Amino acid sequence: MAKSSAKKVRDKAVREGTRNPECNRSPFVFSDMRTRKTKTKKDQLYRNKYKNRHSDESRIDGSFYVLFY
Repeated sequence: MAKSSAKKVRDKAVREGTRNPECNRSPFVFSDMRTRKTKTKKDQLYRNKYKNRHSDESRIDGSFYVLFY
């Protein structure tokens, strides 16, 4: 592949002894700064994991028994 003109200028500057402009870049250049809009498959499964944990087969109609003294 051919070099871009900006890359040629950077290489020439490094050969002449000046600082490489690539060293001035922030460390955040290599990090992924995008925000995720939708949940991943694992997040979806974890969200539904404990959804119906307290329902029993005997209480299908939703009734329960309370004893008062």
